[in-house]
Amino acid sequence: MLAKLHQKVLAASLTLLFSTVTTVSLAADVKPALDMGATSNAQKVNVTLVLKLHNQEQLEDYIRQTVTPGSAHYRQFLTTSQFANQYGATDAEIAQVQSFLQKQGLAAGTVLPNHMAIQVSGTLAQFSAAFQAPIHTFVSRENGRSFHRPTQPLVLPSSLANVLLHASGLSNEHQFLSHRISAPSDVRQQGSLQTLAKTAATAKAATPSSGNPTATGVPGSYTVGDVANFYNINPLYARGVTGKGSTIAIVTLSNFYPSDAETYWSGIGLVTKPNRITQIHVDGGGAFDGGSGETALDVEQSGGLAPDADILVYDAPNAGNSFTNAAMQAVSDNKADTISTSWGLPEIFNFAALNVTGASNTDTTDVGDLKIWHQILLEAAIQGQSFFAATGDSGAYDTVRGLGVGTTPGTFNAPLTVDSPASDPYMTAAGGTTVPFSYHFRKGPVQSITQESVWGWDYIQNYFDTYVGKGVIDLFSVGGGGGVSVYWKRPFYQLFTQGIRTSEKNQTLTFNDTTGPQVLLKLPGNFHGRNIPDISLNADPETGYIVVSTTDGGAFSGEGGTSFVAPQLNGISALLTQSSGHRVGFWNPQVYLLQNIFGYGKWSSFGDIRAGDNWFYYGKPGYEPGSGIGTLNVTNLDLFLRSF
Repeated sequence: MLAKLHQKVLAASLTLLFSTVTTVSLAADVKPALDMGATSNAQKVNVTLVLKLHNQEQLEDYIRQTVTPGSAHYRQFLTTSQFANQYGATDAEIAQVQSFLQKQGLAAGTVLPNHMAIQVSGTLAQFSAAFQAPIHTFVSRENGRSFHRPTQPLVLPSSLANVLLHASGLSNEHQFLSHRISAPSDVRQQGSLQTLAKTAATAKAATPSSGNPTATGVPGSYTVGDVANFYNINPLYARGVTGKGSTIAIVTLSNFYPSDAETYWSGIGLVTKPNRITQIHVDGGGAFDGGSGETALDVEQSGGLAPDADILVYDAPNAGNSFTNAAMQAVSDNKADTISTSWGLPEIFNFAALNVTGASNTDTTDVGDLKIWHQILLEAAIQGQSFFAATGDSGAYDTVRGLGVGTTPGTFNAPLTVDSPASDPYMTAAGGTTVPFSYHFRKGPVQSITQESVWGWDYIQNYFDTYVGKGVIDLFSVGGGGGVSVYWKRPFYQLFTQGIRTSEKNQTLTFNDTTGPQVLLKLPGNFHGRNIPDISLNADPETGYIVVSTTDGGAFSGEGGTSFVAPQLNGISALLTQSSGHRVGFWNPQVYLLQNIFGYGKWSSFGDIRAGDNWFYYGKPGYEPGSGIGTLNVTNLDLFLRSF
């Protein structure tokens, strides 16, 4: 009876709430750079021509039906070929684009199975001529890095205006950020996993942890076992739910050593399925670099929570169009039931690029990546693939980690901003909390956080200001990403959610030049935009985790960031996939409606976060853009999903 009531309420409410997501585009300059003139015409590049989807309103309606009990297409997810036939470009449209390419002296290219993209190689000279856009080399005034990009918007042939969405890959300006961050030296330790485990075991003996046998119970040295304890996952393990038969995908921008994950799992005493990691190197694959630890932790966390799930790692270079290429391949392959990424950039960086040549600025608008991600996520949702992205580690001010903040020449201000691709309405955005713990720094007294809180390091800032000296240490604005999109309108599943905010007034991105502040971008106030995050879990490095990464030099404790939460939700989704016997599909409509109807409490699927802040948004009853709906009670969520 209760299941039938749930089904009727969910079906009626989703039908009422669903509306087509539309966008608001902005044109502005964002990053200052010096124009060094035309790029070498002979340079070879790989370009992805992204094709527009057909029948997008029908596609969105079908997605709604896949997660609405009682609907004609409930849980009837499409295959890639079905998606291509119903919503992808037609054969005639593909032939039309290929004919255009060949007339420009380019190859016909490779058509992806989803009929959403054609990948083609050529010289910058060929593409510059094809799209009537000069391509110049620039040097960033921010960090001195050299890159190339078009100096003006691409000009598409009128015959292809309704076919081509974007030509991606003619700029290699963007380098995405890993949303991983380390605790200060008082918490972070480096050594072998055995040494860290021994230290944690000694501390655990003094304050024993119950529940999962792989847990340490030690803040800063937590494992996936502690995550299972925090969020009531252990009852699923007791039922034999370990992710068996499900497949996880990681979309990442650095290579890694799979043996690191094996070392982590075996080191904490976790038995996992052998030989379950498969690497797919997109566009030649990612490098072994500073992001390799990110890839390692993504695999360790997702695969540790779902120890019998298979794992596909799609790694790509951190430049140009490789991020969207990797995500598109993971979705088009359609082998993974659930996917996560822990990389991103401030949403407003996708609006435009700034060229500074003396006193003149050239304004070029580029929201291509936002649009490409949106199409990728629509395909994932209709195929039943859950997709999670980290919201960033700069609290409510997402530009700070990439640009810094200050008032002197060469510095930027910090408007309230959110991270992309987490901000897309068809992405489940993973935010961060701090679980209860006691702390002290230097000569100050012991303090305690007594309830799980929105993660923001202003609690440490206040401590330092009081006991070390005001202004001596600046931690602004480390914390869980969250806020209001100024590009994506409020999606259907947030329309009736209490606590959803509009964008704040008077938000600008300003570059402090030697002549004074230069406003690069004015953000719209009172915009009814998509709010993030959706779900949050522990992400504070002070209450963080052990990571094993050979590239970084071994094992570390005191690691955190929302980069942990996205793969943790990925692993949890794999558990739910096995438990329910089918893909979970697009999480957001299901979890928002569940929270809207049933709220919080003993039998709820969610933990309400009522304390802490991310430097602007404060924890309070219900939804808030610091932690979203809140945390998970995974066993209760599983019971709900299995009741239909």
